[in-house]
Amino acid sequence: MDLRHVTTWIFDLDNTLYAPEMRLFDQIERRMTAYVMRELRVDRATANRLRSHYWREHGTTLSGLMAEHGIDPMAYLREVHDIDFSGLSPDPELAALIAALPGRKIVHTNGDIAYAGRVLERRGLTGFDEIHGIDSLGFHPKPDPRAYAAVMAASGFQPGAAAMFEDDPRNLSVPHALGMTTILVGPGRLGPDLLASGHDHGPHVHHHTADLAAFLRTLAGAGACAQNGISLPA
Repeated sequence: MDLRHVTTWIFDLDNTLYAPEMRLFDQIERRMTAYVMRELRVDRATANRLRSHYWREHGTTLSGLMAEHGIDPMAYLREVHDIDFSGLSPDPELAALIAALPGRKIVHTNGDIAYAGRVLERRGLTGFDEIHGIDSLGFHPKPDPRAYAAVMAASGFQPGAAAMFEDDPRNLSVPHALGMTTILVGPGRLGPDLLASGHDHGPHVHHHTADLAAFLRTLAGAGACAQNGISLPA
């Protein structure tokens, strides 16, 4: 595995920079469903069905609510991210591994910037050069190509020298097409549902790791070996 060409490192936030076992996104899922139930005056089963529809047709629950019901996106984001962050703990090893990556480090999330800042602070991951949230990207969510184009325009990096880390394989399709190196973190998911172990995610996923820190440790080792003329297997 040789990623020496990469000078821009882009990370998703939820279930990528913290483990799903921390159950943070579970709280957000419940609040999104409750929001749909209240605003559209539907029962839980209907709300969940609508959320699946929004995810398939619009990319996220928020985008579907905006497109089909004209809701206020910031009011929605404030409500669904009003959660308990106490389950998050600092990860000094991950912080050091990310800091050691050569070049710029960027967060690109479908959450808003304020929420991302709270998560990163709780995790002790405060060394990122840029944070791009959906509220800074015209409310275009991944996997909408406009979201990636907005990050590239704001940051000015070349996609062929960038790598993207994501827990949702769907969100790696556009980066792959743009020429980025793509890394799936965790088992992958289809909407709210985790995919089975060994699932074939397709050619748009270049690398797959169950453990982000372990993957970055391997990169650090590969870099040290390269400096000393030692080759590691791909």
